[in-house]
Amino acid sequence: MSRRSPSQPSWISRLSTPGRYAVAVGMVALATATATLLDWLTNSNRVAGVYLVGVLVTSYLVGSGPGYVAAASSFLIYNFYVANTHFSLASYRPEDVLVLLTFPTVALLMGNLTGRVRDEAKRAEARALATAVLFEGTREFSASDDASFIRARLAEHLAAAARGQAFVLDRGVLCSAGGEAPTPMVLSAARALMLAEDGLARTVEAAGWRVRVLTGGAVAGWRTEPALSEEEENLLQILADAGAAATARAGLTVAKADAEARARTEDLRNALLSSISHDLRTPLAAVLASATSLQEFGDQFDAKTRHDLTATIQEEAERLNAFVTNLLNMTRLEGGALDPTSAAFDLAEVVDRTRRRFERLRGKRKIACVLGEGAEIAQGDPVLFEVALANVLENAIRYSPDGGRISLTSFPRGGQVVVEVADEGPGVPEAELPKLFDKFYRGAAAKRLPGTGLGLSIVRGVMQGMGGEAGAVVRPVPPGGLVISLALPAARV
Repeated sequence: MSRRSPSQPSWISRLSTPGRYAVAVGMVALATATATLLDWLTNSNRVAGVYLVGVLVTSYLVGSGPGYVAAASSFLIYNFYVANTHFSLASYRPEDVLVLLTFPTVALLMGNLTGRVRDEAKRAEARALATAVLFEGTREFSASDDASFIRARLAEHLAAAARGQAFVLDRGVLCSAGGEAPTPMVLSAARALMLAEDGLARTVEAAGWRVRVLTGGAVAGWRTEPALSEEEENLLQILADAGAAATARAGLTVAKADAEARARTEDLRNALLSSISHDLRTPLAAVLASATSLQEFGDQFDAKTRHDLTATIQEEAERLNAFVTNLLNMTRLEGGALDPTSAAFDLAEVVDRTRRRFERLRGKRKIACVLGEGAEIAQGDPVLFEVALANVLENAIRYSPDGGRISLTSFPRGGQVVVEVADEGPGVPEAELPKLFDKFYRGAAAKRLPGTGLGLSIVRGVMQGMGGEAGAVVRPVPPGGLVISLALPAARV
């Protein structure tokens, strides 16, 4: 914080004590030269006012001490050199006696006035510094939920305001600023104050450090030379308390976020367990019922009934296998164990094979394939691509109505080959498209059907693992529905 008055030139505030007295001597010399010039021009030696102005300026600029020197020097030079009795200290005229009394009086009054002006300037600057530091500190504290950042910035603000060293000790974490760190003795004293745990904010001395116990169990300390004013001490205490409150708020924010994350995890776990138990029981129950019927009444069934029962066993077993495969793939994705190969493969062959897998499961829905020219060879893992495409096609069959049309289309796009699966199901709202590939996400229509919400999440993970991408758009009405696109790099052949 500056020590000069508002109108004081900056170079004067940097002067040493001898330099200030040198200014006083120089001012007297300037006054003498001016008085000599006026005496020569006007042929009058009544120029005491020139010296009086010099004493006023000296006292105002460099203080009362140099002002007294200027007053005494001015009186001696005025009587010895300027007055009628040249080169003599004798003073017979009444005005000379008045000058003798006026010079030191003016120096004394001006010095006292300057001191008061400087003190008031210091107080004003201290208030301005307090306002600036508090504003900057509270602005930074309120903008962050990072307790470590708040502690570090609090230490830096305390060091800047104290013009010395500062530290903050909170839950065993030490942050220091301003140079020298606190000694082990100071830290031991700070920890002893923390152990009091009375919840009171107070400031004590510890080995030259001012240590303040803050609310929430933290401790802040600062050390400065020279000692700070009471106003500056109050600033530091208010700043330390504001930082402690911000740190406590950040801790509560983190605790709240952790609690919310645990609650979400618990909800997801419960939903997943419920979905898994349902999706496991349903096909197992169908397989068990069909197998039991065949075992007990097989010889009483006609050929069509036996065929239907064996088809049910096969379909539900395939459904169960797909479900377990999805769980395994999700585990591999999250564990980083997915290691796709990268080879050129015939995209049309994989698309056709996937379509034929679902031919029996499509029911009354129609599946049409349109493979464009230039989109035959893709670069990636054909097995994993089939897993991704099967998940998308299964969703399309599940959510499309009977009689609906499902289109499988491939085409080139830039340096990629793209396969789109378009259905005529209920689709999803535009606002929910960004969440469509999130794990466990299920739209309003999906919640009425069995499922875990893992399929499209696996699709995205598999496609990204192969250097591709997955996307979705809502089809306009009519016919409505959803278009899922799977893009892989085109193979260089």
